[in-house]
Amino acid sequence: MALSLPANGALRGVRASHWRTAIVAIALILAAFAAWQVIAQVEGERGIAPLANTGDFEVAGIEVNVTGKTPEEAREKGWREAQRKAWDVLYARTHDGEKAPELSDSRLESMVSAVVVEREQIGPRRYVATLGVIFDRARTGETFGTASSRARSAPQLVIPIVYQGGVGQLYEMRTPWQRAWAEHRDSESPIDYVRPNGGGGESLLLTAGQMGRRSRAWWRTILDEFGAANVIFPVAKLERQYPGGPVKGTFTARYGADNTFLGTFTMTAENDEDLPRMLAAAVKRMDSIYTGAFNEGKLGADKTLEVEQDTIDPDLLAALTGALADDDQGDSASAQAPADDTPAPLQTAQPQAISIAVQIATPDPASFDAALRALNSTPGVTGTTTSSLAIGGTSVLQVAYSGDISALAGALRARGWQVTQGADALRITR
Repeated sequence: MALSLPANGALRGVRASHWRTAIVAIALILAAFAAWQVIAQVEGERGIAPLANTGDFEVAGIEVNVTGKTPEEAREKGWREAQRKAWDVLYARTHDGEKAPELSDSRLESMVSAVVVEREQIGPRRYVATLGVIFDRARTGETFGTASSRARSAPQLVIPIVYQGGVGQLYEMRTPWQRAWAEHRDSESPIDYVRPNGGGGESLLLTAGQMGRRSRAWWRTILDEFGAANVIFPVAKLERQYPGGPVKGTFTARYGADNTFLGTFTMTAENDEDLPRMLAAAVKRMDSIYTGAFNEGKLGADKTLEVEQDTIDPDLLAALTGALADDDQGDSASAQAPADDTPAPLQTAQPQAISIAVQIATPDPASFDAALRALNSTPGVTGTTTSSLAIGGTSVLQVAYSGDISALAGALRARGWQVTQGADALRITR
């Protein structure tokens, strides 16, 4: 029986088929690895959810030592005594040291929204504890009157950066500095802190490198995402003298897109077990620095970073209309021609097209495309030009329209858009 071998062309075909299969397999492996890398960048326990900030009044560190016939009775007596002590402290704190008026236990209980147990020891007839008492702001304000009213700052986005071992960290992993800010109760602070939890995509959006950014367009998008009007950078640099030894912390308060310096101080913890106490104290001192800056007018909302709500941004509008006016003047000058004796033919007057700045909320590319199609299909619109594209924020288009701005606003409302009309611009949302 004769043995036949494949021709050279057939061998080359087999080799090419094997190579194609190997290339496809390698491409699939690389794609899977890339997808795994993207998932790995956002998975895991990174951020720490901040404590809910209800604006209530809190008095911490109230010590009680009482006795009773039963453990339950002793604990009840301890909580009532803590409420009375906390009321005296709160009233003196908010009324420049004045003595608090006498209130019944039932009245105090109606004003207290929660009791925080910081430390407690319960015996058969004794209750020893350190408690925190939280007073409801609305019910307590009725007793305070106008003396408890305080001005609040514009919302401030908090980016707590910590340097350990020469590396700056924010939400790449859970840090003790971020935990201290998450656990800080800021009900009595005039600063309205906006504290991200660092989970999901926030760990990619907010990093330690953001402190060096100067782009107003970038910060406008970030602040719009978190509903803030400005940004603050509480920075902590931790240095361990030796393993298990003291931890020296250097803390710096900065704020704004320009990374403006406000103040700095140092503190020392005895060891890593004492570190949470030091960081909690550092957060309170940071809060006092930011409060002082707010009282001096340094921590107001940056007009170039102000979050847009229902009105047109005047700075952006002035820039857009100014650039448009310059272009119109240039076109008019270039359109002029030498006069001649030939009479011009009679023409029918046509409505002059005007350019209108239209701001559009564009959380994703699909929303931008939908808005662009809707504008181009609106009767009277002769063209659109993209002035600013901000996916995840607010994009701006220049719309050429044959008519006035009110007519364009009415046409867009008829198509189901919510329209906010300004002097020479519109803001539309779905």
